[in-house]
Amino acid sequence: MTPEASLRPAVRLNRLIPAAPGKVYRAWLEPDLLARWLAPGTMQVTRIEVDERVGGHYRVWQGTSDGDAGGFECQILELVPDERIVFKWGFVGPERTDGPTFDSLLTITLSEAPGNATDLTLVHERLDTLHAAMPHVAENVGPGWDLVLDKLTTTLGDR
Repeated sequence: MTPEASLRPAVRLNRLIPAAPGKVYRAWLEPDLLARWLAPGTMQVTRIEVDERVGGHYRVWQGTSDGDAGGFECQILELVPDERIVFKWGFVGPERTDGPTFDSLLTITLSEAPGNATDLTLVHERLDTLHAAMPHVAENVGPGWDLVLDKLTTTLGDR
């Protein structure tokens, strides 16, 4: 790990998705599709709000059978149809606006792959404040994205 990486932890993942870039792009923005895949493990998406424009909000509530587990309060920073989405990604707990928000940067890049598939690159960076406050949560960001990208792959493969 470089000194810079230790100051600003990041997660980088690549995934081949069995759908065209346009479908993968829409899966990140359509609430009905997001509800099917944007929660790791046995968690479920309980509510989603997407204001699909640069500067728009992107809010996800996640829960378990025991109740609300928190989610994300985000802002859309960049939209390049079928190619790229950039978010100011905020982790929040069950308190939502009453508790702390740990802002980070999430970049999703999509490119065409053979067989009408998509090469998806996810880079989640600027996780340093989350890591300082809740290291156990920050350490699960990568595994969490692995789980939800598995669900995304399955969801789009079933369509």
